[in-house]
Amino acid sequence: MPESWVNPAESLGADLHLELTGPGSRRAVLIRALRDAIRSGRLAPGTRLPPYRSLAADLGIARNTVADAYAELVAEGWLSARQGSGTRVAHRAMPLTPTRAPAHRAPVSRPTHNLLQGQPDAASFPRTAWLAAARRALTAAPHDAFGPGDPRGRPELRRALADYLARTRGVRTDPERIVICSGFAHALRLLLPAVLPGPLAVESYGLPFHRDLLAAAGLRTHPLGIDEHGVESADLAAAKGVQAVLLTPAHQFPLGVPLHPDRRAAVINWARESGRYLLEDDYDGEFRYDRKPVGALQGLDPERVLHIGSVSKSLSPAVRLGWMVLPDRLVDAVLEAKGEREAWAGVTDQLTLAEFLTHGAYDRHIRRMRQRYRRRRDQLIDAVAGHAPHLTVTGIAAGLHAVLQLPDGAGEPDEQAALRAARWQGLALDGLSAYRHPEATMPARHGLVVGYATPSDSAFPAALEALCRALPPLG
Repeated sequence: MPESWVNPAESLGADLHLELTGPGSRRAVLIRALRDAIRSGRLAPGTRLPPYRSLAADLGIARNTVADAYAELVAEGWLSARQGSGTRVAHRAMPLTPTRAPAHRAPVSRPTHNLLQGQPDAASFPRTAWLAAARRALTAAPHDAFGPGDPRGRPELRRALADYLARTRGVRTDPERIVICSGFAHALRLLLPAVLPGPLAVESYGLPFHRDLLAAAGLRTHPLGIDEHGVESADLAAAKGVQAVLLTPAHQFPLGVPLHPDRRAAVINWARESGRYLLEDDYDGEFRYDRKPVGALQGLDPERVLHIGSVSKSLSPAVRLGWMVLPDRLVDAVLEAKGEREAWAGVTDQLTLAEFLTHGAYDRHIRRMRQRYRRRRDQLIDAVAGHAPHLTVTGIAAGLHAVLQLPDGAGEPDEQAALRAARWQGLALDGLSAYRHPEATMPARHGLVVGYATPSDSAFPAALEALCRALPPLG
């Protein structure tokens, strides 16, 4: 029978499962097993192998046998060995017989430049400051932080958010009305349909993912028109049976306009008079460049507006933390929908974010990134003006993306041609038509949605050059 070895408790180093089977000496069998593991891809290039003493103890064979096997495979090029780095699978180690992709799978081409919207610069995540905050938070955390907790979220984070949102966004709340979640999509899932049943009004241009999520919950969406002043609040009168409205009032996504003060008042009046709710997606609320701060809609009526935010743009989508600021009467229903602890955000990240907010590290990071993103936005504007002045750049006063609107008279074929040219230049970006509600009645707009936050500072100039080569010429 094959010998299947399980690492004993006293062994050192990483676990490595090998089946030593077949004829030959222990050395030959071990070499064959390691070659097979590398050839099959189970041991990927760069994988660090256990020290030979550890593997010998795990397999119950002599140390010299493992040492000789490692040396043989290094000589053959299967493994590499460096002082201080241990023994690793060599990067040039490839299967001896070529493999073919399944016939049904199309070749995958990866873009060279990522200009998709909604993604921050991952290289700018404040690792040092975050680590320092984590150490302070974990050192000071009470013992009960690591036991069963409050489904609202850690009180340290809810207090920090209540202070921060009041100071920077004009939100009116207290910690007991804040519920921590893992992001905007998680918030929607908690709210729908148990808390807010019935059809929702949405902006005619928005994230298809959000519309799909609502449709999956069995909720119909009614599109509202958008102009240079934001969503057309007068359309609400024609939205029969609507139970709530989902808005991006600080920076309409993706068109980029803030909701005009008169319309902010109008949607609040609609909610009050109808007894319904407004869902405020505080999209890109932190990143503003050429305008005065726009306060949260929630500040106008905390009992009719559900304010939802997250750190996915400001810090990283990898930090799965968001928040809902709720009317008092909805808190219990949301907590019931949240249910078991498996759906709660991790305590250590909550404590770290609370520390990050309380000691000003979050403010410092936002100011630093605001300056960096503004420089990139200015570079984008200058590049488009120099290479394609016939295109209109909109949505530039805030946020992490801009819309390059095609000239009047351009249609869907023109937008698709521009996207094909972008792909040819190795660019990943979206067309504006992808965000249009399928039932929208407002005139269609066509253009490119260009995210300028994702590339690193060193890669951004090359991405701009590729974009300029892809832009459609005049006429």
